[in-house]
Amino acid sequence: MGRLVEFPAEDGSTVLVEVSGQPTGVVTRGLHETKVTERAQRTFEDAIYRVQPAMHAVVSHIRSAAQSPDEVQVEFGLNLHAEAGAFIAAAGATANFTVTLTWSRNEPRPTE
Repeated sequence: MGRLVEFPAEDGSTVLVEVSGQPTGVVTRGLHETKVTERAQRTFEDAIYRVQPAMHAVVSHIRSAAQSPDEVQVEFGLNLHAEAGAFIAAAGATANFTVTLTWSRNEPRPTE
């Protein structure tokens, strides 16, 4: 198990997130020598909000196509960091997005 980072939530509660790697900031709390909890500098909601521009950009570009799909599904990994907040997870040296597009035929297919 990695270390735990505590993200404050806007409603006053907290969200514990397991992260890997060494602590990057000042450790403000400790649970156990191998499972240190540090407090994030941003709220959980603020951290998640930081990825919205990327999500909106992908969807808006797909929707602006001449024959836009009826449904768009975008899947991506999300990493949480005590100082940086949330960011899109990488697969190798590139960001990782899975996009599924669905078109529904509204008119019957031509018969031969």
